Order: sequence, then structure tokens, then C-alpha cells
Amino acid sequence: MPDTFFTEPPAWRWLIVLYFFIGGIAGGSLFLASLLQLFGRPSDRPLVRLGYKVAFIGAILSGILLIVDLDKPIRFWHMLFQSETGQPILKLWSPMSVGAWGVLFFGLFAFLGWLGAQHEEGKINWAPAAALSRSPLAAIIAVLGGVSGFFLAGYTGVLLSVTNRPIWADSNWLGILFLFSSASTAAAFLILLANRRGVTSTASIDWLSQVDKTALILELVTLIVFVVSLGAVARVFLGWWGLLLVVGVLVAGILAPLAIGTGKVRSVRNQLGTMAMLVLFGGFMLRVVVIMASEQVHVASQVMRP
Repeated sequence: MPDTFFTEPPAWRWLIVLYFFIGGIAGGSLFLASLLQLFGRPSDRPLVRLGYKVAFIGAILSGILLIVDLDKPIRFWHMLFQSETGQPILKLWSPMSVGAWGVLFFGLFAFLGWLGAQHEEGKINWAPAAALSRSPLAAIIAVLGGVSGFFLAGYTGVLLSVTNRPIWADSNWLGILFLFSSASTAAAFLILLANRRGVTSTASIDWLSQVDKTALILELVTLIVFVVSLGAVARVFLGWWGLLLVVGVLVAGILAPLAIGTGKVRSVRNQLGTMAMLVLFGGFMLRVVVIMASEQVHVASQVMRP
């Protein structure tokens, strides 16, 4: 039995679950918007702007959730700067330190993308913002923003895997699993918003749908590999957490959306909202199961101690 069975669980509850979920959507949205900024068609511009908006709002919400979850929220800046000197702190050997700066830079590029989107829509009449939507500078922001979005989408899973906790530390596949889940939930969220607002073309929705289906297939394969890689630790999924994993994540969040999204967008567009809602539900449940099930292993280990 792994030594991780006998460690104290972290004080991570629903605020962190929401951070992982919203942060994943934000990271995936910035990555997808950056791809379309660089390689998309003129008809994709509404989707680019929508992706930047979702990323920026998600960055704000993620930051608030992280700060509120701290024992002393007012000291959140200690993760970035020394309290005595005010000099920046970057500990490359610390996933927490690297992650804090990664989230900060993600927020910066999401803000710049949002600013350019606002100017493009005529909501901000500020000359410097014009360069943020269509110019070589916009391409640079898209490249750096895409990298930071990719980082945030998978970072939460990597952060869990480097801890000394059961389930999290017992597999190297958690970061990849969260990465694919972030891509699928981001695409689903953008589909949901675009359909409700009518802000994008059928071709753009079709592209998002294809991205979502591809991400779901990759997520399905990675989920299976992840559970198998846990070995004996996977026994925790023989109970209620396993039921939630199968019903909430596998069936409702992956298989059902894949079944719904088998046709062309023109023939199933009315069903895409249902597909998107299921994907979002499955992405949220994945994070609930992964985080909360580790607690269950701890409880079980206490019972098994002599």
C-alpha cells in the first residue's frame, strides 16, 4: 500500500474545485481564441472575441477563488513578492511558485486579448487598444496567450500529481487528463454562449464542435489510462466515487455528448446546447471526484491502521 495513504489531506474544498473548473475553461478558451486569432477566417472573429472575454472573466474569478481560499487572503501577494524587500520571488523548483506566476501572466494576456476584443466591437475607443486586435502585436499576444492558456489548462492536474496524496501522486496522467478536459469544457462553454447569443457563424460552431469531440475522445482514452495506472489505489472507485466517475464523468460527460454530436452542426444544432451542458457537467464532476476521492482514501487508511 502506498505511503501516500497515511498523509494528512490538504484543506482543499469547493472553492478549489471551482477554481480548477473555471480555470480550466478560461485556459482552454484563451488557447482556442489564440488559435483562431492566428489561423482563423474572418468569419471566426466573433468567436475569437468571445474566447478572449471568457478567458479574462475566468482569470478574474479564478484569482478571487484562490485568494479567498487562503487562510489569510490579504497575504496572497507573498506568493509573488518577498514581504521584507518587495522583490519578485520565482522558485523554479516549487510548483506553487511557478503556478502563481503562470496564473499572473495568463491574466495579463487574457486582459490584453479582452481589451483588443472590446476595441474591435467599438466598446473601447482607445487608440493603443487597436493594435491589440489586428496587428503583429496581436499575433504575439495570441502566441504568448495560447502558451499561457495551455499551461493553465494542464497545470492544475500537474500540481496535484506532485503532491504526496493518494490518487493524485499515484499517476503521471492527471495533468494530461485535466488538459483534455479543459479543452472539451472550454469548447462546450463557447458553443453554449455562441448559440445563445448568435454571435458566430455555423462554420465556427462546426469547428468548435469538432474540437469538443476530439478532446472528449482523447479525454476518454486518458481517463481509462489514468484509472489503470493507479493500480491498487483504484479500489477507491469501487464505492460511491466510482459510481460518480462512471455515471457523472464517463457516461454523462463523455459518452452521451459524443453520441449527440455525431451529425453535422446544421442537423444537430438544436442539440448542441444539451451536448455542451453535459460536457460541462462531466468536467465539473471529474474535478469533484479526483479531489474529493483522495479524502476518502485518507479516511479508509485511518480505519485500516492498527
